[in-house]
Amino acid sequence: MSTIDERSTNWPRIARDGVWDNNVVMAQSLALCPLLAVTGTATNGLGLGLASTFVMVASGLLVSVLRGSITPQVRIPVFVLIIATLVTLVDLGMNAWMHDLHKVLGLFIPLIVTNCAILGRAESFASRQAPLPAVFDGLMMGVGFTLVLVALGAVREALGSGTLFANASMLLGQSLSWLEVTLITDYRGFLLMILPPGGFIAMGFLLAGKRMLDRRLAARREAKAAGVPASA
Repeated sequence: MSTIDERSTNWPRIARDGVWDNNVVMAQSLALCPLLAVTGTATNGLGLGLASTFVMVASGLLVSVLRGSITPQVRIPVFVLIIATLVTLVDLGMNAWMHDLHKVLGLFIPLIVTNCAILGRAESFASRQAPLPAVFDGLMMGVGFTLVLVALGAVREALGSGTLFANASMLLGQSLSWLEVTLITDYRGFLLMILPPGGFIAMGFLLAGKRMLDRRLAARREAKAAGVPASA
């Protein structure tokens, strides 16, 4: 498999692809099941996002390092085995050290194995790149996925419960319990936003917002290329 020269790697492009242009959720529409299921709070979204990011980074590194030893005929089963091993380690680690959060996320931690974005990046990027670009790509893809999880969780939690980062101490420790904010005291809650239908609604607004912003940015680039003032 061919590789690229790390000195010529377009690092800003990799970062922009992972966080924005080729975002796992906003552009590829992958991992929607866990996204909508666990983002009842921003804390849950952050926990799943960090776990997924670790798997993306570690799988990218291992696939890149082992790419010369993996024959094309068995590459997909080997990639799945690598990802499944890493997810098992994450699952056991969270069960041991973050048991309360592990109980909340439940089945969706093992289901990281089925996240097509992780296998897709292993196949399309890590298996063709040197280790450092592969790790950076996994990190940026994970960061982009985590940002969407946290944003969606924050919106649903704020509207549904009137809080933000509830029970953050389960994930981040007591030292960062100050992140737990009550936005509206004596708030009775908006049940729809906590339920899956609320996740679909909030996700629709996020997607619409991204597409509107993309169109505006594209129009500005076209106007700039044509020499037209930005305000026109």
